Amino acid sequence: MPNLVEVINLKKHFPIRKGILSRIAGHVQAVDGVSFTIAEGEILGLVGESGCGKTTAGRLIVKLIEPTAGEILFKGRDIAPVTGAELRALRRNMQIIFQDPYASLNPRMTIGEIIGEPLLIHGIAQGKEIEDRVTHLLQTVGMEPFYRTRYPHEFSGGQRQRIGIARALALNPKLIVCDEPVSALDVSIQAQVINLLEDLQAKFKLTYLFIAHDLSVVKHISNRVAVMYLGKIVETAWTQELFRQPLHPYTEALLSAVPIPDPTVERRQIVLKGDVPSPINPPSGCHFRRCPYAEDVCSKEEPPLLELSPYHWVACHVVSRSAISSS
Repeated sequence: MPNLVEVINLKKHFPIRKGILSRIAGHVQAVDGVSFTIAEGEILGLVGESGCGKTTAGRLIVKLIEPTAGEILFKGRDIAPVTGAELRALRRNMQIIFQDPYASLNPRMTIGEIIGEPLLIHGIAQGKEIEDRVTHLLQTVGMEPFYRTRYPHEFSGGQRQRIGIARALALNPKLIVCDEPVSALDVSIQAQVINLLEDLQAKFKLTYLFIAHDLSVVKHISNRVAVMYLGKIVETAWTQELFRQPLHPYTEALLSAVPIPDPTVERRQIVLKGDVPSPINPPSGCHFRRCPYAEDVCSKEEPPLLELSPYHWVACHVVSRSAISSS
């Protein structure tokens, strides 16, 4: 399948301002040179610990925030510099489902107004057409049509997230960024929402960037997985291959922390030393220098993201050298 999205060396550095004059004293390097692709109809899982830049990357792709540098190709066109009316037209093709179903819905608007607002803004429908479209969208996400006259506070977290999904579907987008859409929900509700997202993806031929820190959810829903650490992509691979044979030390550590429900299974858990470095002042060379295999070169040179096997990319000096020597 052709690529729907291609991200090339994407960066987002937030300025830190201090003093009465608000002078820039530094930058938070939230996303620092990220590159990956998403094929049409694919679900790409983006994983990593809190603060690694996953959500920022997702918001950059749908242009909720402006990038500091880099390219965002959507259907082969760089949308990074696009603004104004051109950007509004582009947004019909890309939507986002937010993490917090309680904060992402306007409490002063009815459910019908929330779901129908994109149709009104883009001039796609009016009056009875909007009502009919809202009714159809509510039924699509498994909710009753009469809910459209109610307000967000009358619904549970899972129901609110379904409303958020219906709003994202209103414009028939090609790409949906799912920003940890189930992390705020109970486990039983998580399964329902994940199944709904899978059904919708198959029905409407959607493309997802699925951002999460729950690896079991990512393993279930994703075709490929990209692992992010301190603003950088350190490994990407097909889901089954990544979980079967992780190559990057950080990915190994992440997977070793996933609990296994079978007490008879023995597994070595990797405990990393020290704390995650600050994105304000990241370490030189490899950002993951705290790994147990670090060498002198890791502190001097940043490892490039190399394809060590078909569709399996890794950014690690030690792993790359081992793969090259064994080939």
